[in-house]
Amino acid sequence: MSALRTTRHNGVRLLPDAKRVITKPFLPGEDVFPDGHTRIDVVLRRILAIPEAEVVATLRAACSSFGDRHADLDGVLHDHFSIVAGRIDANELSHERKMLIGAYLTHEYSIEGAALGNPSMVEAPDQSGLGAGATRFIMSLRAVGEGHISSIEFRSGVIEADLRITVDAPSRFAATGRRIAIEYDKAFFLTKLGDLGRLNDIAEIVLGALGSRFTMGELESAIIALDELGIHRSVSSETSHVLHWLASSNYRIDFDTHSDLSERVIFPAGPTESHGMEDARLVRFVGDDGQVVYYGTYTAFDGHQILPQLIETTDFGTFRIATLSGECAQNKGIALFPRKIGGRFVALGRQDNVNNFVMTSTDVRDWRETEKIQEPKLPWELMQLGNCGSPLETEAGWLVITHGVGPFRRYTLGALLLDLDDPLRVIGHLSEPLLEPSEDEREGYVPNVVYSCGAMIHADHLVLPYGYSDVAASIATIELDELLGRLTSR
Repeated sequence: MSALRTTRHNGVRLLPDAKRVITKPFLPGEDVFPDGHTRIDVVLRRILAIPEAEVVATLRAACSSFGDRHADLDGVLHDHFSIVAGRIDANELSHERKMLIGAYLTHEYSIEGAALGNPSMVEAPDQSGLGAGATRFIMSLRAVGEGHISSIEFRSGVIEADLRITVDAPSRFAATGRRIAIEYDKAFFLTKLGDLGRLNDIAEIVLGALGSRFTMGELESAIIALDELGIHRSVSSETSHVLHWLASSNYRIDFDTHSDLSERVIFPAGPTESHGMEDARLVRFVGDDGQVVYYGTYTAFDGHQILPQLIETTDFGTFRIATLSGECAQNKGIALFPRKIGGRFVALGRQDNVNNFVMTSTDVRDWRETEKIQEPKLPWELMQLGNCGSPLETEAGWLVITHGVGPFRRYTLGALLLDLDDPLRVIGHLSEPLLEPSEDEREGYVPNVVYSCGAMIHADHLVLPYGYSDVAASIATIELDELLGRLTSR
């Protein structure tokens, strides 16, 4: 059988740009010197000793060098000064000295310094001002920087009726938004701690002192109250750490509503993702009431273990980050279906790291029911399988793009077709790869790989964004009828 006709849009190449930088706090280690001062105390003393005229000159030179690289450098310096303001008498300092302290406690991080890839694509909330048959899309990308730390970036663009694709040029600025405190759900804490095997007497005492919803401050107070109950910190410290860890992994990020979409970077903020946020799979989810919410499932990595997390947004300006629970939510590659089926949430998963599963639940954040639908069988997928994003609804069934690993750890893309009403039933499985690395896509940080985190259907074509060899990303299109014909012919 001849290969499927695939059109690579070689004019659309999203390449990493090391000039795209964010700011991060730069705090020296908490080494304690013989006189009892810490390293940060010593640094602050040095800055406080600088003559005022030199403070003004040094700050002016620093801002001249870095000011055009960030949209709100003054705000950054103010925020970073605030981190240490309690260590000194800030009321006695000039504005310039405060800002200079902030400058010394700031460093840049190149979010795309190593790679840009593994894209996911969804229809954008705003479809105004387009020509007939055109669709505006939002694309998420995995950006990789120093230390192989991954973050989530966004791009926007338009697919015309004739399949011409334009990706909007990214802003020269990038920012990580503002983390906002949220209320926590006690029932979720009890469930997740149970899943982790960490629900013990001490956790129950702490949570028992809290209401059904609580804040971080209230959690802190309940932990401190353990001292009054005579529970020594040597006994309670591990449980307290887990409670802090879980609370810090659930948060909200707000971005400036006037910022360009491409400026918004979801950078690791919780302890579960300290070493990266990998492979966000976006889906435009339509509820039973017709309301639209965008979900993104991603893999949080703390350097030792992974944890699936969920992003939720309606406008790509405010994002809620939540931990998933349930014994099925234990591995990479969870991808939500774009609507409920039979009154239940449905998702693809790969909890054993080898096979493809379908999971169902009454709660989008809790997954406990699963069934295997696909095992590796063909030569190009024999090592392991996985999904490449949320299923796409067609008249013939749910179209699922998959990935398979073959000889020499070569990643190629495939496809499944699942029944619309019963997604546990596989209608068809593509017998040959849908997309393979071309010769000019084989070399990179991880060679011989093509990978996607989510596609779209437009103008009777599959629009498939993909990353290649952990270097960059591109887009391919495949005629939908031809693909579905292969999947339904037996």
